[in-house]
Amino acid sequence: MVTQQRLKELLHYDEETGKFTWMVKKGRIKPGHLAGSVNNCGYVHICIDRKHYKASRLAWLYVYGHMPSSYVDHVNRIRTDDRISNLRLASANENSQNRKMNSKNKSGISGVSWHKRTSKWTAQIMVNGEKIYLGIFETIEDAAAARSSAKEKYHTFNPEDYNEKVA
Repeated sequence: MVTQQRLKELLHYDEETGKFTWMVKKGRIKPGHLAGSVNNCGYVHICIDRKHYKASRLAWLYVYGHMPSSYVDHVNRIRTDDRISNLRLASANENSQNRKMNSKNKSGISGVSWHKRTSKWTAQIMVNGEKIYLGIFETIEDAAAARSSAKEKYHTFNPEDYNEKVA
């Protein structure tokens, strides 16, 4: 595992941009070149001493001096935005509260879906890995209000619903 000292020997981290640049020559890479690449999950990864690390975890190590033992959550949900002000430690449950809306969602509101059998709207929320059914509603607005209320109650790590702002 890389140490803060080793990290700072090899890379410079800009807290304002969240970018790492090389401070040493490494093969074809020269000092000043941007470090890392985006993997197939959308996170920036950097290879140090033949081991791959998420840039968000390296940023935490660089600034705070220790590798996080939990998840590092991107507050604004942009996986390539590794500014230290955009990063926070989170448990698995807390990290899942800050997920983007499922791409299969047709209602445009996280946790709200159309129930074909009743021709009404349903609302639900995930809490500690369990689905909580919030009910059946006549209107999408009522279902969305129930989901929003449940999010404020159960998702205390990230009570604000970014889905409408991000989508």
